[in-house]
Amino acid sequence: MIINPNRLQFFEYESVSLSCEVQGNSPGWRLKRYTVTKKMSDCGTDWGKKQVSSCILHLTPSDSGVYWCESGSGEHSNTVNITLPGVDLILESPALPVTEGHSVTLNCRYKKTPSDHTADFYKDGSFIRTESTGEMTIPAVSQSDQGLYSCRHPELGRSAKSLMAVTDLSPPASLIISPSRSQFFEYESVSLSCEVQGNSPGWRLKRYTVTRKMSDCGTDWGMKKESSCILHPTQSDSGVYWCQSESGEHSNTVTITVHDAIILECPALPVTEGNSVTLNCRYKKTPSDLTADFYKDGSFIRTESTGMMTIPAVSQSDQGLYSCRHPELGRSQESRMTVTGNDRPASPIHTAAPPLANSDTTNDLKLIKDTLRVLKQKLDTVTENQEEILLHIRRMGGVRRQSLDIDVAQSVEELVGFETKLSERPEYKKRVVGT
Repeated sequence: MIINPNRLQFFEYESVSLSCEVQGNSPGWRLKRYTVTKKMSDCGTDWGKKQVSSCILHLTPSDSGVYWCESGSGEHSNTVNITLPGVDLILESPALPVTEGHSVTLNCRYKKTPSDHTADFYKDGSFIRTESTGEMTIPAVSQSDQGLYSCRHPELGRSAKSLMAVTDLSPPASLIISPSRSQFFEYESVSLSCEVQGNSPGWRLKRYTVTRKMSDCGTDWGMKKESSCILHPTQSDSGVYWCQSESGEHSNTVTITVHDAIILECPALPVTEGNSVTLNCRYKKTPSDLTADFYKDGSFIRTESTGMMTIPAVSQSDQGLYSCRHPELGRSQESRMTVTGNDRPASPIHTAAPPLANSDTTNDLKLIKDTLRVLKQKLDTVTENQEEILLHIRRMGGVRRQSLDIDVAQSVEELVGFETKLSERPEYKKRVVGT
């Protein structure tokens, strides 16, 4: 879906043009929306004016919502979230993903032009800098520039936040982290490796930590094992990790943080649009109650009794900073989930393993069995509330009910296998019989 002008925030009665850019000759595509009025409809029904291949809209507050293109067979495009904040200033930030290396200008725009254009700019809630022109330019964007941006005028207040997504240029090497998450407890095992395209030689795994020191794996940290670097992190290992060649080329970066009581297991690497993702609130010491609240960009999403929250089919709107909170153990640090476009049919993935306790086998197996029970209940719920869930998921990512059924069934199957493997481990059998 293409939006012109290419931004998410608008003032009332501004004009916006929306169109569907279809690959090949696929017919029957319509422009749809789901607004704050909780109504789903097509352009030309009770909103918008069809003009050649576009839909022209003169916005009012009730037009705030999610817009996308959808085919007659249920295929869908990217989504765009249009907002009318209802304040005296907006942030002009790209609505569509920006390619890494390109220049981007963010503009703090005012309904009534003030005498002073000075504006403060923020990313993910943290101050970046002040610009006297009200415009901030990023000369060459990278993955680290992806985030929620806003601006503030000393007299007119602060704008709403807008997400700027960045797509990479397929770097010559990729940093792979296993398990694929950014938060860890002390002394957990982490494997890092460089996946190099072609035969480019001389790649090293590097890091810059909270101790403000840059170094390579195998110097004063990590243990080289074949093509990987094994790390058992402590607090001082928190930092940014990446692969770098002798000529200065570099891979994606991964930020690792080490914590004491509670962490959020969230994919460290980008997730493909349409795939399933499970976020897991994990505890160093297993509490009697696993219930956890989940948050995105600081806003409450929902409470899950298992401590795990599944997004059946992720879309660009799911991209953001996630955290979880336990009623007794407190709140985890935020982790960013990045979503990339999907050029192939979606297939479910499971990024967070069942949360193993550090106590004993009985607790571990009980936890898995409880999770199985909840997942099976979820599968029944999908059947009973088919239409309501289908509407919600189509709005968020556009998958059919069967896909969700398969996803839940596969999760159950994986957990059953995991339970069996855990029961058969000799070291756990010894603990059970008390030897």
